[in-house]
Amino acid sequence: MFVKERMSSKQLTQIAMFAAISIVLMYFIRFPIIPVAPFLEYTPAEIPVMMAALLFGPGVGLILTVVVAVVQGMTVSAHSGIIGIIMNIFSTGSYVLAAGLIYHYSRNKNTKKAVIAMLVGIAATTVVMVFWNIIFTPIFMGVPRQVVIDMLVPAFIPFNLIRAGVNSVIAFVIWRAVGDLLLKQIK
Repeated sequence: MFVKERMSSKQLTQIAMFAAISIVLMYFIRFPIIPVAPFLEYTPAEIPVMMAALLFGPGVGLILTVVVAVVQGMTVSAHSGIIGIIMNIFSTGSYVLAAGLIYHYSRNKNTKKAVIAMLVGIAATTVVMVFWNIIFTPIFMGVPRQVVIDMLVPAFIPFNLIRAGVNSVIAFVIWRAVGDLLLKQIK
């Protein structure tokens, strides 16, 4: 089961806090990192979503992914429209789903498992977004599919590796500092 059937009000409040932090980060910190594709913006909004996925499981991570993507798509990235929302859900969703599944369902939750989970999340989002960029980006950009295929190596793949890599490093540092405390608090 991806999400517990009954969560305490304390757990729901904690999950809401992760969502709020993610939305604040998304609103205040976002900038392009690949010059040939300035519409690809880095934001640390995935960090709280990843933390929630590690703590509460992949289902909570996916729920937060959708909430944050919709808020982002209706506010700071409204110019991206529904395609931006969908791409954000696929990108962050594959990242937190892969990591959340590995960590949440591992027998021994430790630092090594968290690192492995995040590395798999980085790989998953990078691979998944190659496929979805080929499908949706020609529609978004109004260009032939070959233009997007030609942008995979210089733009899309590095962007996803950098975005997920930076967010994983920051999430790991935070996790290392407070992960055990957070795990005790959710019970």
